[in-house]
Amino acid sequence: MLPLYLDNNATTPVDPEVIRVMTKCLRDNYGNPSSSHDRGLEAKQVLENARVKVAQLIGALPDEIVFTSGGTESNNMAILGTASRFQSGHIISSCIEHPSVANPVKHLEGLGFEVTYLPVDRHGIVSPDHLKKQITAKTVLITVMHANNETGTIQPISEIGTIAREKGIPFHCDAAQSVGKIPVHVRRLKTDLMTIVSHKFYGPKGTGALYIKQGIKLKAIMFGASHEKGLRPGTENIPSIAGLGKACELAGDGIKKRGDDMKTLTRFFYNELRRQVPGMKLNGHPTKRLPNTLNISFPGVQGSMLLHRLKHDIEASTGSACHEGTHTPSSVLSAMGLGKTEALGAVRLSLGRNTSERQIKKAVKAIVKAYRSF
Repeated sequence: MLPLYLDNNATTPVDPEVIRVMTKCLRDNYGNPSSSHDRGLEAKQVLENARVKVAQLIGALPDEIVFTSGGTESNNMAILGTASRFQSGHIISSCIEHPSVANPVKHLEGLGFEVTYLPVDRHGIVSPDHLKKQITAKTVLITVMHANNETGTIQPISEIGTIAREKGIPFHCDAAQSVGKIPVHVRRLKTDLMTIVSHKFYGPKGTGALYIKQGIKLKAIMFGASHEKGLRPGTENIPSIAGLGKACELAGDGIKKRGDDMKTLTRFFYNELRRQVPGMKLNGHPTKRLPNTLNISFPGVQGSMLLHRLKHDIEASTGSACHEGTHTPSSVLSAMGLGKTEALGAVRLSLGRNTSERQIKKAVKAIVKAYRSF
């Protein structure tokens, strides 16, 4: 029997309905959407239908959606494309961003941009008031993630968006972990740029999108033909984009109830573990969090060693990195104030759409048994 998959924040399996849509495209819609003949026009229609579905999921207009190869490209397009417009200035980000945000920002810092890295509190949340105080006349971009990939903690994005609008500063939000899991509406969140990642919610890898609010201008960071408003040159990956569109359609159907059900199951998971593992600690905000995510520190053991003993029962992740056999603690957990031992004891368990209570009960039993074996 396969181990229970609890690493859905890393990636999700592709939904069977998404596979069917993609298979049809691979077989039937092989035309180039830039061609004017019938097969090209059919492919173009598939492309635009998918754009509508992505826009509907996040409350955007279809014309505000640009397709990309995934989250890394979307984040780079938003950050470098904005910075290229201004050529110099001040950027505000947080100290817990995904590398696909953190590294473009560091690159710009190396080119002479000033950067403020916002700290987080013990729950992993940035302070909008503190952010507001960091804004200067030179600030050209604010980029803060929606939900953290390790802890699931959700940032006060609408408050940050309000501040950015008042100051006239472009605001980018990496929503890779939240879109498709919880309701996300770009108008309510007041974002100007938002990253969407297909494989985080049962779509294919290698495709994603960037929401660009009407009126927001980006400079191209890739050069070629005029595809995707000239921002993403190259013939579009029609099967994968169609898959993303279908994944968005499926995600939007009953998203709130599905999230509520998953929150209940995740809470049950946590309470059962806490009852049987004295001293176990939840990392991240207790309520302002993704409904599927548990980041917990197990006292007295390294998370990597615990997962190794569980490899036949559970597939999950730690936030630590291993370099030449030595583990270093998660930078996210360290930024939240966790000590090295506590951070190294952390495990991220991220549930999926089809995770059942029966599976969770078996997981609890396996985890407790493995923990007590140390």
